[in-house]
Amino acid sequence: MTANGLFQISLYFVALLLLAKPLGVYMAAVYENRPLFLKRILGPLETGFYRLSGVNPEQEMGWKGYTAALLWFNLFGGLAVFALQMLQAYLPLNPQQMPHVTVDSAFNTAVSFATNTNWQGYGGETTMSYLTQMLGLSVQNFVSAATGMAVLIAMIRGFQRTHADAIGNFWVDLTRGTLYILLPLSFVLALALVGQGVVQTFKPYQTVPLVEQVGTATENNTQTLALGPAASQIAIKQLGTNGGGFFNANSAHPFENPTPLSNFLEMLAILLIPAALCHTFGVMVGDPRQGWAILAAMTLVLISLVFVTVSLEQGGNPGLAKLGVEQSVGVGQSGGNMEGKETRFGIVNSAIWATATTAASNGSVNSMHDSYTPLGGLVPMWLIQLGEVIFGGVGSGLYGMLIFALIAVFVAGLMIGRTPEYLGKKIEAFEVKMAAIVILIPAFFILGGTALAVMLEAGKTAVANPGAHGFSEILYAFSSAAGNNGSAFAGLSANSPFYNIALATAMLVGRYGIIVPVLAIAGSLAAKKTVPTTVGTLPTHTPLFVMLLIGTVLLVGALTFVPALALGPVVEHLIMVAAKS
Repeated sequence: MTANGLFQISLYFVALLLLAKPLGVYMAAVYENRPLFLKRILGPLETGFYRLSGVNPEQEMGWKGYTAALLWFNLFGGLAVFALQMLQAYLPLNPQQMPHVTVDSAFNTAVSFATNTNWQGYGGETTMSYLTQMLGLSVQNFVSAATGMAVLIAMIRGFQRTHADAIGNFWVDLTRGTLYILLPLSFVLALALVGQGVVQTFKPYQTVPLVEQVGTATENNTQTLALGPAASQIAIKQLGTNGGGFFNANSAHPFENPTPLSNFLEMLAILLIPAALCHTFGVMVGDPRQGWAILAAMTLVLISLVFVTVSLEQGGNPGLAKLGVEQSVGVGQSGGNMEGKETRFGIVNSAIWATATTAASNGSVNSMHDSYTPLGGLVPMWLIQLGEVIFGGVGSGLYGMLIFALIAVFVAGLMIGRTPEYLGKKIEAFEVKMAAIVILIPAFFILGGTALAVMLEAGKTAVANPGAHGFSEILYAFSSAAGNNGSAFAGLSANSPFYNIALATAMLVGRYGIIVPVLAIAGSLAAKKTVPTTVGTLPTHTPLFVMLLIGTVLLVGALTFVPALALGPVVEHLIMVAAKS
């Protein structure tokens, strides 16, 4: 690790943690409907939405009503994205005359963006019209992120309330999260990205002459540059932990991420809201220390894995070292394994992004994870498999981590023979059963989907690299889908009927199979009384609890996925080391 690398990592995490508190306080004010400056400007718009849609903002819902509203809204959103793709050849804002998308790919993409996964089996600049990108994909980027935050707020209300039948109003939480949080932040970030050179235009693609003409006059000496309204989508893809790129190369594309400053801003946006929501949680439950404890657990795990990934990638490939390739750090090169990485970002910024995007359920990339060293690629994959709770998606990461907190206090209660409590609520059989469902569902679809793919010819023919790495590609794909991450090992040709349907199924269950039991827990907790703290109560804001929480997350992840990881990245690493000798 170089001094420059340490500085870049430190700068990133310091900036992130400094911004977390003020944004967290602001978001708590939004959801508690306290006076805000933006309400003077956007308040009439919010009221207008309620009147047009017939929503009474004062009428709250029980957890079943809240769940039903959420599912219906997401269903119709997915259907709208599907219809846009099937009809885009006949719709405006399609200067390149893109044809309609195939049925299986359109289904996969509609599910992907409705579930906040943003898995892309297509190339954006060769498949989607400007209208589909804006009206379909960008809109889902906003509302899928707002949905995740709404579920978290409903769960927080479960801890806040006593003997209550309701956990809030989904339509109100959705509207406020979009209007007062996601839209203003996205507007500011989009302006900053345009200032750095990210494209934002409705012009058709431009054909330009090559800087260096090659061959004879009969040869093609031009290049077509894909354009479009990218900056507005890039802003919300990062802030909403969506991750879907406007272009196929995602944030490795110079029109999405042209400069070191745009790279830093986009990396910061990936974790900004998930980090701030930890403080929002602490403020809303009346004890900011609870939020800081969870944020500390997330940060400690992520920083550790950033250093692991940087070290593995900086160490390079021993097979190349055997051939005499110079991979050490020098004045003229960053050294290490630079395959699949942009030279303008280098190893450290690529590794920070790779770990942040998989920790945060974002899925955008500025380097190709498929080209990482075997163990370097294992780290992002394992971050997804931990349940996307190390920061995680906006809202979904924190409510996932709160599930692990319930498991942690349950285990601690068993150790001392006492009914476990968290934030004054007893954790009983119903909550533990729902928490078990939350943990088991993604694991079942990750491992089951991988097993199915390696048994069927339709699954194996899509693998570009047979052997251990090919297995890793499949395992990563199902981890990404069930974890609602969206990133990929690029060697898998996943735009086929089998993978489009199988991965879409994993996305649906990985999203809504988690949301339903989480809201059930919220309803159960809201109906309970608050028990007073006694000398036997486990403090959940101390370093001891932080370590217990980290241990619970890592232990569950290790026990579940280590056997599968041993068949892929670990075997590949042993093969690579053997080639050295």
